[in-house]
Amino acid sequence: MVAQLVQQGVSHYVTLPDSETAHMYDALMAEPSITVVPVAREGEAIPVAAGLFIAGQNPIISIQNAGLYEAGDALRGLALGIGLPLVMFIGYRGHNRKGDTPDSAATFLEPYLHMWRVDYFVVESNDDLDRVPLAFERAAKTNQPVAVAIGTEYAKADEAGAE
Repeated sequence: MVAQLVQQGVSHYVTLPDSETAHMYDALMAEPSITVVPVAREGEAIPVAAGLFIAGQNPIISIQNAGLYEAGDALRGLALGIGLPLVMFIGYRGHNRKGDTPDSAATFLEPYLHMWRVDYFVVESNDDLDRVPLAFERAAKTNQPVAVAIGTEYAKADEAGAE
């Protein structure tokens, strides 16, 4: 994943780490070309990234799906409102490929993205990493935010070193 972000010229990783993207946070802390910018609340991630973008940088954000709901006003009024080509990595807490989850954070993510008309890609394994450049291409082409949902299976496989 880090190689994909470096290849895309990412300058800043604005994040509130979560269980699904903790591996990205750990790896990016060791990557000298990308500055990690922690936030206290998910709702701060989009405004911080917008400021970096206006300053000529190429930021991404990484927050959990429940945090994206908290960040809804920033998504609506800022990212969508000004046409911010922001790639948003979203920890897909509660997601599994079988589709049965008791966690409403997972149940609501895709309908929530559809409601805002935010395009998205799901990464469940290293085989899906080719979707990351597609997200950057889509964001640049449309001048709109695009989400990359990081599935729980990917986080667990990455932690185990299986992929």
